[in-house]
Amino acid sequence: MKKRACEEAGIASFGFEFPDDVSQSELLSKVAELNADPAVHGILVQLPLPAHIDESAVTSAVTVEKDVDGLHPLNAASLCSTSTHAGSTKINWKDFCSIPFHIACTPQGCIELLDRSGVELEGKNAVVIGRSNLVGMPVALLLMHRNATVTIVHSRTKDAASVVAQADVIIAAVGRAHMVKKEWLKAGAVVIDVGINSVDDATAKRGYRLVGDVDYAGAKEVVAKITPVPGGVGPMTIAMLLRNTLNSARR
Repeated sequence: MKKRACEEAGIASFGFEFPDDVSQSELLSKVAELNADPAVHGILVQLPLPAHIDESAVTSAVTVEKDVDGLHPLNAASLCSTSTHAGSTKINWKDFCSIPFHIACTPQGCIELLDRSGVELEGKNAVVIGRSNLVGMPVALLLMHRNATVTIVHSRTKDAASVVAQADVIIAAVGRAHMVKKEWLKAGAVVIDVGINSVDDATAKRGYRLVGDVDYAGAKEVVAKITPVPGGVGPMTIAMLLRNTLNSARR
């Protein structure tokens, strides 16, 4: 899907496939080669890597300017800066194209979906379900930068349902099929469902179907807006990858 999206957008893409027993040094050598190539504006390391490879070592080896996945420690750390002290350069968090570093694609896509759907975030109660480095933590920071009041629900949260019930905006990214029930949601809430889980379905050709972290059928009876699974956050994630690549080329 990424390659096809690149073709449709006019972005040249090329991939390098390695056997499962590839050495870490070979991967790092390829990353170094792409880092040094001025014709390459973005590098994506397709995860997960084989068990014998240190994923962090490989993703961190990608130069921060070409880390269009937004996983480099420096890009992740930049997201934590509030720029509130005197003399700091203010960031326009409503314009992703002007932000001078790469932001992880799925969290960025969640905010883009909310923006394009006309959802005002300032002053709203937002609940993020899940605290992963890939989605939960960065999307919580992005919501904070947009002046939402943010709560993170995780595996140790007491009475998660009552916490979620207070939310104007819910971003579910926990990886548990239909964890969030209709009864958890207040009328008029907005739901972004990042989860993608397979459940057995004898009527489906593959024997299973994909569902989100939210019970879509029940939720749509009470919420104002909700993203479908599949077909909601996934395509937007790819679109944000292309935007990061374009931003990299412009810089």
